[in-house]
Amino acid sequence: MGPVDARDPFDPASGNLILVFDDNDLAATLFGPHHSHLACIERSLGATLYTNGNMVAVAGETNARSEAANVLNGLYDRLRKGAAVGGDEVDAALRMVAGSGDTDALGMAVKTRKRTVSPRSPAQADYLRAIDEHDLVFGLGPAGTGKTYLAVAKAVERMIAGEVDRVILSRPAVEAGEQLGFLPGNMREKVDPYLRPLYDALHDMLPAEQVAKRMETGDIEVAPLAFMRGRTLSNAFVILDEAQNTTAVQMKMFLTRLGQGSRMVVTGDLSQVDLPRGTRSGLRDAVDVLEGVPGVSLVRFQESDVVRHALVTRIVLAYNAVESRRRLAAPYERETRGRND
Repeated sequence: MGPVDARDPFDPASGNLILVFDDNDLAATLFGPHHSHLACIERSLGATLYTNGNMVAVAGETNARSEAANVLNGLYDRLRKGAAVGGDEVDAALRMVAGSGDTDALGMAVKTRKRTVSPRSPAQADYLRAIDEHDLVFGLGPAGTGKTYLAVAKAVERMIAGEVDRVILSRPAVEAGEQLGFLPGNMREKVDPYLRPLYDALHDMLPAEQVAKRMETGDIEVAPLAFMRGRTLSNAFVILDEAQNTTAVQMKMFLTRLGQGSRMVVTGDLSQVDLPRGTRSGLRDAVDVLEGVPGVSLVRFQESDVVRHALVTRIVLAYNAVESRRRLAAPYERETRGRND
């Protein structure tokens, strides 16, 4: 890693932080192929890392040294617990530890049949804690922040552990106005295109044959929002996705389905409302009404929490910048049109 200067970087007089990792095999995994993980930490934090066997000397500004040490120690603890550490985990550690100092979040994990899912940003860690601690959680923010994926992972984990009897996943089929009768095919074929993202998340958590079996027995139900009317959802983990496309009436209907022993997670992006012009989003209405109500948690994700391809973050930021300029220009344009009329 860093170049060796006249002073030994491992000399206590250097002022560097010296980290010693007691398991050589785990240390090699921590450092990454050809020390690629260390290089990533250097680039992100501005620290310089020197290695000698299973030791790392961390040089640089005080904050950079502290953050790099937190990232390395957090990732090493993860390895000691038997969890994987690759490029994605290094990126997650940099997001969480460097951003919030939350080393505990590196040990968080949601275990399903097919994979173990860990938070990759401070907001994702807060979201998972909120789901554990509250009966109703709203996850608000842009696409790619893991709102739905993490909620489905939590739902599957609880179902496997026997903490809930059922998992119910729902979305508003707003593109069809929830008037599904005119679409071709049987009811399953009519609604499946709107629910495909939920199926995709389920298949990431469970083997395909288990998804099919549990759907046949009713342990897992994937249905459009219109199918929730008149029901009481007890001993269930219930997720409403794309909730920005509900009306206020639909949202109230859905929230009041909550029964004994159940948890609800409602996700949505208030910048992506597809409702007819002039129709107030049920998600926005619920946030205004329920913020601060005991038992309800609102977790807000930002563009910095996007965990898809790095380009997705830049796309979201670019759209937000243009939309902000348009909002600022709108009053002037209306005034200009008024004068011209």
